[in-house]
Amino acid sequence: MWVSTMNPYEEIDHTADWAFRAFGKDLKELYANAAYALFALEGALDAQSTLTREIHVEGIDREALLVNWLSELLFQQETKRETYQKFDITQLTDTELEATVHGAQTQPITKFIKAVTYHDLKIEQTENGWQATIVVDV
Repeated sequence: MWVSTMNPYEEIDHTADWAFRAFGKDLKELYANAAYALFALEGALDAQSTLTREIHVEGIDREALLVNWLSELLFQQETKRETYQKFDITQLTDTELEATVHGAQTQPITKFIKAVTYHDLKIEQTENGWQATIVVDV
């Protein structure tokens, strides 16, 4: 798996909720880094990966697909009591994503993300690749 030399994400100041910007050289890396940021912000990356899950989500466009992807990971976290550390996007179109995620049983989480929102959601191509701005409800 290729590892980017750029930062995978940065936290953004937000008045009520939590916001971050994810980066990627291409859309696959962007979606993987957005997932990484989700669990990093929760403080849930310390566990050693011991399990894998296959994830498939769809959306009507890139933005809906990103929200559905991150929401599905939060759903898996809540229902299976797992956190994820590595995200291999195996297929990605503007409306469909398939991935293998690697994780472990939930360790203590410092902050819990309740939901991914559409508020201020933006995916854009830049001269350095792709970036997405995401606001989550905590």
